[in-house]
Amino acid sequence: MCLIAFSIGQHPEYPLVVAANRDEFFRRPTAGMTWWQASPGSEVLAGRDLLSGGTWLAVSRHGEIAAVTNVREGSAEPGHTSRGELPLRALSQPGDALQQQLSEQRSAYAGFNLIHLDERNGWYFSNRDAHPGRRLYRGTYGLSNHLLQSPWPKLLRLRDAMTRALKSAPTTDPDTLHHTLLMLLQDTTPAPDRELPDTGIGLDTERFLSSPFIVGSDYGTRATTIVTISRGGEIRVTEQSWLPMGKTGEQRQFCWQR
Repeated sequence: MCLIAFSIGQHPEYPLVVAANRDEFFRRPTAGMTWWQASPGSEVLAGRDLLSGGTWLAVSRHGEIAAVTNVREGSAEPGHTSRGELPLRALSQPGDALQQQLSEQRSAYAGFNLIHLDERNGWYFSNRDAHPGRRLYRGTYGLSNHLLQSPWPKLLRLRDAMTRALKSAPTTDPDTLHHTLLMLLQDTTPAPDRELPDTGIGLDTERFLSSPFIVGSDYGTRATTIVTISRGGEIRVTEQSWLPMGKTGEQRQFCWQR
């Protein structure tokens, strides 16, 4: 998962809204979003990485959401443990206990950002942040492959567009909101060179990765996920999968009452 925007308490009907793109190599085997047992007694709605196990974004029956992004590092050493297990741990363990464990296990993983959200608040942890754990309250946030709210151009574009969409979103039509956010996440606008970050991967690659939606033959955006939780407890999830060169794949939709 490489780009996430989320809002807590910014819409009168939808206290939690999450919109995310997962970018990955197309050759990496992946299962689409479905319900599965992450651990005994813990069922999640999530896609699945069939190479290393785990997931990039998961939703619980109660409407808690956990997601992970990689920290882009030009010469990063691989971690001993897959980061795909982190969203599953976030949904099955108390937050304080997990953050303490992750503080003690920082070197076990390559660079990561982890968020855990519900309709009231959330928390964020990164093993590349000098202040790794923090609580999240009302507001609209963006997360990509650096730290939370790092002002990368594609993060700012999506976060600002989401803010505008929520201001004008109807209160009784979640399908329209999901459609609007899906369209926003298909933004292929590249960032100007002067605004690109320097993460040690070279200018051409920085350009290629600079748009919210990445189009490529070998690597690109593979899934867009929208999650809304209504004030009345309705949880609605849309996952749109993508094929090489941005061709449309399968769409899956889920809706249940908490």
